[in-house]
Amino acid sequence: MRKRYDLIVFDWDGTLMDSTAIIAGSIQSACRDLNLTIPDDETARHVIGLGLMQALRHAVPDAPEAMYEPLVARYRHHFLAQDQAIPLFDEARETIAELFEAGYTLAVATGKNRAGLDRALEATGMKGYFQSTRTACQTFSKPNPTMLFEIMDEVAVSAARTLMVGDTTHDVLLAHNAGVDVVAVSYGAHPEGQLSALAPLALVSDFKQLRAWFRTNA
Repeated sequence: MRKRYDLIVFDWDGTLMDSTAIIAGSIQSACRDLNLTIPDDETARHVIGLGLMQALRHAVPDAPEAMYEPLVARYRHHFLAQDQAIPLFDEARETIAELFEAGYTLAVATGKNRAGLDRALEATGMKGYFQSTRTACQTFSKPNPTMLFEIMDEVAVSAARTLMVGDTTHDVLLAHNAGVDVVAVSYGAHPEGQLSALAPLALVSDFKQLRAWFRTNA
């Protein structure tokens, strides 16, 4: 069967790596350290996928401007204490390996910073699968489409031959803004109802369903 896509771009946190709870908890702990308003779970999870400073501004909008830099530092303190132990989702590695062996060009578009993504790729042994990666500190944060435009330009694949996979509304809007098809996964940071309201091409609940979708539709 002729491939429908040449390039598949994955979000990282909440899509390939099971990091949603740790990210949200690190935001809340950072706020607690600095006696700032602690966002509830839904708010802390909603900002996952944005660049860190943008995420914290959304999660803690009433913080004084001078507190955002210390808040970033406290967030990193809590997150870095745990990030080496964060696992990939079940069957994530096998899915990526299968797509790679099938000849797809694979990429990552993430709200992580460059150093954070590099650590995660090294720790998981996944670096060799991805031909292109973009982080929020390298370009505009999601849902601005520049991240996808840069990846597509780098690997010389058109929007019509590109698929985005992500767990947040930021990912779905990123794809829509870039004119790219998108599959949403409901096991990450954003609830199924919010994702389905944005009309992704498909919405799957785990990697077993995602692999089956790829085999039939990609």
